[in-house]
Amino acid sequence: MLPRFPYRIQIPLVLALAVTLAVLLVSVVAAQISARNARLQIVDTVQRVVNLLVAQGKPLLAQDDTWRAFTLLRNTATLLPQTAKGQSRAALLDAQGRYLAGSDPRRLPTGDQALGVLKNDRLLPTVSDAKRPRVLSTSDGGMMLIEPIRSDDDQVIGFVFAEVDGAAFDPDWAALATPAVIGAALAILVLVPLGWLLGRRMARPIAQTANCIAQIGHTDATQLQRMLPKVKDPELDRIAGAVRQLLIETSARQANAKRALSAERLAAVGRITAAVAHEINNPLAGLITATRTLRLHGDLPDARNRSLDLIERGLQQVRTITLALLPQAKVEDRCMTPGDMDDMLTLARATAAHQFVTITSEIDQQAGLCVPSTVFRQVMLNLLLNAIRAAGQSGQVHARLIIDSHKVSFILANTGRHFSNERLQKRLQSDDGNDPNGFGLWICHEFAVRFSGGFTASHALDIASPYTTCLNFWLPNLARHDPQKTAAD
Repeated sequence: MLPRFPYRIQIPLVLALAVTLAVLLVSVVAAQISARNARLQIVDTVQRVVNLLVAQGKPLLAQDDTWRAFTLLRNTATLLPQTAKGQSRAALLDAQGRYLAGSDPRRLPTGDQALGVLKNDRLLPTVSDAKRPRVLSTSDGGMMLIEPIRSDDDQVIGFVFAEVDGAAFDPDWAALATPAVIGAALAILVLVPLGWLLGRRMARPIAQTANCIAQIGHTDATQLQRMLPKVKDPELDRIAGAVRQLLIETSARQANAKRALSAERLAAVGRITAAVAHEINNPLAGLITATRTLRLHGDLPDARNRSLDLIERGLQQVRTITLALLPQAKVEDRCMTPGDMDDMLTLARATAAHQFVTITSEIDQQAGLCVPSTVFRQVMLNLLLNAIRAAGQSGQVHARLIIDSHKVSFILANTGRHFSNERLQKRLQSDDGNDPNGFGLWICHEFAVRFSGGFTASHALDIASPYTTCLNFWLPNLARHDPQKTAAD
């Protein structure tokens, strides 16, 4: 969950968590040390009490003075830890290891045997084994001390017995935890706001850099360079420097692309201009000749009529050529005939001969034919020239014109590299008519959209091998009569 938060939230949370864990760790270690020191202190206290009882109990044992022994134990036992809670006690034993007097008579009854018996699941040493000081541990974590009392002639005349339950050694966890909790709370109160401010300060340049990266391609690169933050941190400075270098390279690529596109547009305009000049010069020559004929022989009816007919056909040809360059223009045009396909094949074979490309064709007419001739002629010529380039040296191109009652389709197959419909649509979406490399395909697409037709690419499944790619262009058939009636007309 934590990585989902922004840095301005992560940093104070991490600081608070680190402080809490540190305080807990220090508290645990301090508690262990305190518990160990407390146990050592208790052991030292018990040992001092035992030494005091040895010194004070020696004459009492010599005199067998039980009453004074009780008084001594009652006063001295208060020095033992947790005596009021009944967690520690002491007694004087006679030379046979029996209780002479005890601080807690109910648990240490006078006259009962103390040494050599089982006490708190621990077998106490016998009188002979207790002639030297013994420290025994119990199953609950407590301890028992047995100290011999010797006479002036070094004879054992009795023993001091002290017992401390395990509960007396338990540390006061609440008292130990209170300072740790207070310290952690104070540290969190100070570090969380400080971490929040630090997180915002650290995240600000990162957010600014990310914002600049997100706007690459949508905002001017020079403006984005000014938006990049200036930081002193070496890592953030490396990131900002890398983004700045990317923006510089992007700006250079955009400038180069604009210059290249401008050059391509100029080249395309030059080629189109040369083609238009070449196509228009031919009818202009005839028009000039007809004009001169009219000037010289305008008074002769036959010469005048022939010249006027020639001028009309020439002007109509110039008009058709001009309209062919304007796919958006709406003009009245004649219906196409199968002979128009023969004209386009004748023009394309001149180009195919240079690359040794073989062109074959077929016409499948099942209904009358009526589509705009200028549009369809230009599409057929464009697709033929594209297919010749795609087929390559010694390739093959097959043109097929299918005419039914609903649409007129021009299908062109070639033996070149397969050109899928996905690639065609991608090319049409990326080209806007200004790129000379996709100008012909774009014109075909524009005609299909304008006249409610279609333009797709697919495998040449219905044409015999070795053809690999088909480009299919079709327009709605505007004819509403059958072929027989059309032939009769």
